[in-house]
Amino acid sequence: MTAVYTHAPLKLAPGQTAVIGPETDAPLAAQLMLSGHPPALTAGACLGPDEEQPWLQVNGSLWLPGAPHASRGALVQALSACSFGPSPRAVRIWRQDFSLAWITMSDKGSRGERSDASGPLIPKLLTSVLKLNMVQGFLLPDSRSETKGLLSYLALEQQFDLIISSGGTGVSPRDITPEVTDWIVDKRLPGFEQAMMQSSLSKTPHAAISRATAGILGTSLIINLPGSPRGVRENLETLLPALKHTLDKIHNDPRDCGTGD
Repeated sequence: MTAVYTHAPLKLAPGQTAVIGPETDAPLAAQLMLSGHPPALTAGACLGPDEEQPWLQVNGSLWLPGAPHASRGALVQALSACSFGPSPRAVRIWRQDFSLAWITMSDKGSRGERSDASGPLIPKLLTSVLKLNMVQGFLLPDSRSETKGLLSYLALEQQFDLIISSGGTGVSPRDITPEVTDWIVDKRLPGFEQAMMQSSLSKTPHAAISRATAGILGTSLIINLPGSPRGVRENLETLLPALKHTLDKIHNDPRDCGTGD
């Protein structure tokens, strides 16, 4: 249990955002402060008096400037009307359900020359098997450095439960998504890769050139998908039955894999 307060009164309507961070004598404008030493605020986490009354949800963590050093904070969005002032209000911090970050890898898309249809399809497919507490989309060029930075940031800083990319899995000179993913993950998931390949080969022999990688970084499950809506659907639907169990095990679910108990 911790408490939230502000130096100056602050009212938030649903959908409005504010910055939240540790106690400081010089807060930023519209900054909420957390007393004591609260846990790290990761994407999708909720704050409120109890789990039936979430006031705020974390959109993403960030570093707040200050002296003598910066401190870790977060951008939060109001889920309901709430107000804060100098008197601390007790809150709990919890996570429930799963957070998703999807990334479309496309040079043309990042330049505004092509409309992205594959990325937005990902959360639509996932909601049949997972409850999602947060969904955030990204659009990147096929850049090794940018992809490496974003995947590491989403997994290790924001701690999204599921990070799914579309595009960059083929054999063109700019297709680098699998190399970057393979470089950063702690564990590969060859079963996921084989399942996607088998499913795709049953549809077209051209699937043989797909090099999609799946693995775990920190507590995040990372999956590469092809760049077309059809490729996204065919590959992801193959994995849907295994996703929740996989995420539960990544988060140290003690139940037996064979029994589900």
